[in-house]
Amino acid sequence: METERVNLLNLTVSEAEEVLRGFCAERGLPDYRAKQVSRRLWFNPAPDFEAMTELPKSLRTQLADAFTLPRLSIAARQRSSDGTEKFLFMLRDGQAIESVAIPENDRLTLCISSQAGCALQCAFCATGAMGFQRNLDVFEIAGQVREMRLLDPPFQVTNVVFMGMGEPLMNWRAVDPALSLLNDPLGLGIGARHITVSTVGVLPGIIALGERPEQFRLAISIHAPTDALRRELMPVNIKYPLRDVIEAAKKFDRRVTFEYVMLGGVNDAIEHAIRLAELARECRAFVNLIPLHAGGAQGFVPTPADRIRSFAHELRSHGVEVAIRKSRGVDIAAACGQLRVERLGRRPPRGPDENGHVQVA
Repeated sequence: METERVNLLNLTVSEAEEVLRGFCAERGLPDYRAKQVSRRLWFNPAPDFEAMTELPKSLRTQLADAFTLPRLSIAARQRSSDGTEKFLFMLRDGQAIESVAIPENDRLTLCISSQAGCALQCAFCATGAMGFQRNLDVFEIAGQVREMRLLDPPFQVTNVVFMGMGEPLMNWRAVDPALSLLNDPLGLGIGARHITVSTVGVLPGIIALGERPEQFRLAISIHAPTDALRRELMPVNIKYPLRDVIEAAKKFDRRVTFEYVMLGGVNDAIEHAIRLAELARECRAFVNLIPLHAGGAQGFVPTPADRIRSFAHELRSHGVEVAIRKSRGVDIAAACGQLRVERLGRRPPRGPDENGHVQVA
């Protein structure tokens, strides 16, 4: 019976190097070969073992017999007039996920997915409308950044935000090691302060992220400053009420950002700004006001630009730091999930309980 090959990209850098050292020891190969291979997993990634031409041909063959380096297949790539690029990746089981590369001066931010679909069904979200399909594996999460390095010419990602498809803190079992791969100097080497995990407020996951020693950033999707309105927009507020989310944010000992999508006539009144300012001051949070991406609107209308500016002014007058996020990629359906639905159609969602490893920390 053939032994199943080990996926080296589902392991942290140290785990993969340990496995490779054992592989080399069994074959009487020098220890430095393990380090050579390890460097080609993430730091200077190779598309496959055959491309590791610094290794002897016989060793490349042995590696390919024992291990796998699965790729994410680019099914579609779109470039916006503003330089934003969107990638649709096909996975082994026919699922698909999206990543968006956003250039800004000397930065290149990659917005990555943590799940195929999403179970949370936020009222205004294109991904939520498609339902939940499954959690991503470690290599499928970190691999979105790896694939950028394998492009010709390569994209040198400087910042990563978990703001693509899915709720990252409901896939903590894979997101946790993926964060290590993103941050490890011998992995993808992205500084912890340049990696942001966005959540609707999954409390056990916020605690777990806060317990990590690295300075990863936390962004919380607030979108409404009261429980009553937040329940209407975000069903998860029933399980994780706004007050509990704010208390968790107060205990998180690093900078917290509030994400707030501006929905015309829904959450954009001056009284909403006053209440949001109170919450932000409690957590010393920075507020990001996000113009609604029309393609993902699900029946909502964007708040007019002048009203967003008035809303921001009100927040500032209450001592809160605020930014209005630029709308990017409008001409390429860059709202999460749009391209996937366009290419695959809508699929019947699976309940989270049908995907046995859905968990929150």
